[in-house]
Amino acid sequence: MPESTSSLTRGRTLRIVAGVAVLLALAGYLVAQYVTGGGGAPRCVVRSAEGDGATYEISPEQAVNAATISAVGTSRGLPERAVTIALATALQESALRNIEHGDRDSLGLFQQRPSQGWGTEKQILDPGYSAGKFYEHLEKVPGYSRLPLTVAAQRVQRSGFPQAYAKHEPDAALLAAALTGRAPASLSCSAPLDAQRGEPADVRAALVRDFGSGVLPGARAAGPPDPARTTGAPAGAGDSAGADAKPGSASAATVSVPVPAQAAGGGRAGGDRRGWEIAHWAVAHSSELHIEQVSYAGRVWTTGDSGKKWQRENTGKGSGEVRITTAQ
Repeated sequence: MPESTSSLTRGRTLRIVAGVAVLLALAGYLVAQYVTGGGGAPRCVVRSAEGDGATYEISPEQAVNAATISAVGTSRGLPERAVTIALATALQESALRNIEHGDRDSLGLFQQRPSQGWGTEKQILDPGYSAGKFYEHLEKVPGYSRLPLTVAAQRVQRSGFPQAYAKHEPDAALLAAALTGRAPASLSCSAPLDAQRGEPADVRAALVRDFGSGVLPGARAAGPPDPARTTGAPAGAGDSAGADAKPGSASAATVSVPVPAQAAGGGRAGGDRRGWEIAHWAVAHSSELHIEQVSYAGRVWTTGDSGKKWQRENTGKGSGEVRITTAQ
């Protein structure tokens, strides 16, 4: 029997009401995300210090790998140009992701091949090792810092598409300026606070792993942070050694990283550059190590909404240390 006119009208009305309800719910969700800073995927942004408005956005995973590449380079005493070349190469080869596949037996950030003498699979998949091997080969290229980036990268990589590195140079230069500390307060990450605690011991281990034992007085060389520490398990008795209580939060812990008053060859400016290098490294690792706050030279970055940019901090503290506070 055909449906009556009233039944058809009633069904159409219900569908319209349901559709409007869905749209209103979606609009409410988007407004909430805008107001609160969002619950989407965490992102990191690097901003140009040249006043030209240039920015580059990457994921926390990419930021961690970029920070490691930079730290390995500066720890070898290499200039910012070397870091730019390495970052542009990794952007082309792996998009700054430590991938376990590639052309033939290529692996890792730089798509290095075990069969070509770059190391074992395990070694190549260690970002610190693979970055070190890249720099080792780059340093053997005469005048690499004066060569076009594509030429310098190709002398190391022997890629089938050498010109492809060029398109990544602007973004790599932005990242290198921030991660080597030349551009203060230029790297920030915005991510909602999670329920996982961070361990100061993991922060110290990661600092020593990337920068060497000299970054922390009395520190010993260490491997990667213990994954078991990121599960929210209570810290061991010795884990809080050297940590300070964060003002206003007795349960939080802060790792203080000393910054020399002067850096070799750079004077006071060199010391500030070293401080911002470490501060930006900490922000880049904020998701991985559950870092809640980083402060240096009167500026402070805090995860969550305020993590979008560095803020002024009226604490009277100078540039003598970088303070890295973990979530508790």
